[in-house]
Amino acid sequence: MNDDAPLPPSWRVTRAMSHTPAMSHTTTIHVGDRRLTDLARPGMRVTIVFTDATRACPDQHLVGGLLNELEACGIAPEHITLICATGLHRPSTPAERLAKLGPAIVARYYIVDHNALDPDGLVDLGVINGIPLVVNRQCIECDLLLATGVVEPHQYAGYSGGAKTVVIGCGGEATISATHGPVMLDHAGTRLGSIEGNPFQAFVRAGGERIGLRYVVNTILDETGEPLIIAAGPPVAVHDYLVAQARTIYETPVNHPVHVACAGVEGPKAVNLYQASRAATYLALAERTPLLPGAPILLPAPIPEGAGEGAGERRFFEALARAPSPHHLLEDLRQTGFPAGAQRAYILAQTLVRHPIIVVGAQHPDVVRACHMHAAPDMATGIALADRLAREAFSLAPDAPLEFLDVPHALLTMPRLTVP
Repeated sequence: MNDDAPLPPSWRVTRAMSHTPAMSHTTTIHVGDRRLTDLARPGMRVTIVFTDATRACPDQHLVGGLLNELEACGIAPEHITLICATGLHRPSTPAERLAKLGPAIVARYYIVDHNALDPDGLVDLGVINGIPLVVNRQCIECDLLLATGVVEPHQYAGYSGGAKTVVIGCGGEATISATHGPVMLDHAGTRLGSIEGNPFQAFVRAGGERIGLRYVVNTILDETGEPLIIAAGPPVAVHDYLVAQARTIYETPVNHPVHVACAGVEGPKAVNLYQASRAATYLALAERTPLLPGAPILLPAPIPEGAGEGAGERRFFEALARAPSPHHLLEDLRQTGFPAGAQRAYILAQTLVRHPIIVVGAQHPDVVRACHMHAAPDMATGIALADRLAREAFSLAPDAPLEFLDVPHALLTMPRLTVP
């Protein structure tokens, strides 16, 4: 919340924060008995997949560490390709590559963006549990495939990281569409924080195995974006280890249901509505959310890129903007399906039928309104609107107390209601 915008005296505040451990591990923990030095040999062609600008992953550090180890193993820079895992997001800019990897890596290594829409750059690896596995050709046509990633709460995978950077971030449109379609998203196991019984996560793990991803380096971040724990090794082993650590950091109890909430989002996730809206949906659709049905959600986000500039972001906006209401959108998409990118519209519509969302400080308020949300120019205006909407939803008098949940880092915090 913005400290310059005082809350009404009738609002009773609960703040949900992730739990930073007393000791962090910024040196790399090796999980399992496989080291990179056991896999890499001189003359190998190596592909390293790293996250795009929408992920606050310290790739300069993670990729840099991998490159140092590969050099020590006798692998020349000209035998290494770095792929930015853009999924269906827009291509990376030169400035983003520099910010992600640093000038030394950018100057020395060959770097490309994944293109999910380029059939010549993709390889079809068949089907897993009815889902097509299509992946960037350079992930297959190399001798050693490596990846970075960040393990944090994820709407579909339960927790991100592991093989997801490759399977989804370097997946073809067919793979991204199937894993983000209504059948997958309506499955009871496809939810924030869920690993066991999650079909999305099961596909990611099986896909990584089939593609040949043998080694990853992943991290857990604190609220400032700094690494808390870094682990390296086989994808599933690393993911399991870091998810167990992440649960103790990100999941936090809330003792009572709430009438209003604020979902804080910052950094690369605040750049467009496609990404920023994740904060609201994480809070609303998580297992045992503290939000009462009808509770408005404040979402402070500048969204300088509007809805977003990639193919997926455009589909997200078009699906929402052409729908007469979130209810109509859900009914229509369940009947017709939707292309990759529009899944965010589907998830956001699921939230909007339960909760009004007030986007605060948006540089493109017309985009916000076109997507069936409220636009407030500043936090004071947003708070006043949230107060009115909550009192109308719960038939509360003007001076009746409202329970307010402030989640400053909504993408890195999972509030869980502790009472029935």
